[in-house]
Amino acid sequence: MEKNVFSASSERKLYKLSGQGFFEALESPLSIGKEANIFTARTRDGGLIIVKIYRLENCNFNGMYDYIRPDPRQFGLKRGKRNIIFAWVQREYRNLMKAREVIRVPTPLAYKDNILLMEFIGDDTPALKLKDDLEKSIAPLFFKKTVRAMRDLYRAGLIHGDLSEFNILNWQGEPIFIDFSQGTTVDNPNAEEMLERDVRNVCRFFGKFIPVDEGKVMSVIKK
Repeated sequence: MEKNVFSASSERKLYKLSGQGFFEALESPLSIGKEANIFTARTRDGGLIIVKIYRLENCNFNGMYDYIRPDPRQFGLKRGKRNIIFAWVQREYRNLMKAREVIRVPTPLAYKDNILLMEFIGDDTPALKLKDDLEKSIAPLFFKKTVRAMRDLYRAGLIHGDLSEFNILNWQGEPIFIDFSQGTTVDNPNAEEMLERDVRNVCRFFGKFIPVDEGKVMSVIKK
């Protein structure tokens, strides 16, 4: 564990999760961000999982609250930094659990306050994000698969809310949606705006490879 990467409180929670058998030890950092750090961790059987640790001292909890507050599932959430961050992590876990019923996402394994454990997508190395791994020859099919996943998610009552080439993995030619912390239900007052943003971001990226039409994509998703 790198010094100052996470707090003593997070270390205690990691120790507890490890003691419960979810993993043996943290390994490589995949991302050291302002608000969250993402590590791989080795399991007892030699496999890998993902450990996402939100940094309590750095998280923009006011911004998180603005996202969470309209979500009907968070009715009655009290303000307070720790309350909001813990609710944010729980929300991401719940979003992944719901999403995995209809599309391919990392399976959530457990959460504890500001820590989320998830399935590792890849072999010995992590699957690449779409921004780093899309050949023009497969762009048309990959686009169709991505739009289909967005449609299936919408039919299940969920919107990703932050979808882009940064939050889609290309694993064996299949789109894997990740980073569901901003995901919300379709009855959220901001749902339409969030869906439009997802469509706009996806079309902007794929528009570099193939002709796309935002209106048609939206009609397919909401059909």
